[in-house]
Amino acid sequence: MREAGLEREREITLVVNGTARRVRVPGRRLLSDCLRHDLGLTGTHVGCEHGVCGCCTVLLDGEPVRSCLTFAVTVDGSEITTVEGLAGADGMSAVQRAFAECHGLQCGFCTPGFLCTVTALLRDNPAPTDEEVVDGISGNLCRCTGYQNIVKAVHRAAELIAEET
Repeated sequence: MREAGLEREREITLVVNGTARRVRVPGRRLLSDCLRHDLGLTGTHVGCEHGVCGCCTVLLDGEPVRSCLTFAVTVDGSEITTVEGLAGADGMSAVQRAFAECHGLQCGFCTPGFLCTVTALLRDNPAPTDEEVVDGISGNLCRCTGYQNIVKAVHRAAELIAEET
């Protein structure tokens, strides 16, 4: 709805990385833009802006979603975890440590989306096979690697998580 030639704004509340945040956004504001521009969380990257590359993947109520395809107003009241929220009080998460240890990144642009995707993958499947890993990360594109080290990093993260529990 437009008022005086301007798009109507709406105040929404999101729990982002464990903290309740209120923000006023236009109805057509994408979640990726809300996170980056309104909330200052620039770890969520925007690549293709069509939902193809996976760079903008965040966890919405624990599930991976493309934030470049999601209107912020549609997730009012939801819990969002961005790459900034994956680390715990003790430092990097097991997935983050494994990506660093196994060189599962190159330029780093796609990495936040991979980290969010893999976090959910390993929560749902703590010991995936190679085929399950490849299937699980198939929605995330990386232009710099051949994916071998990313697959290694997923398996290493699974090991680290198993050691922690």
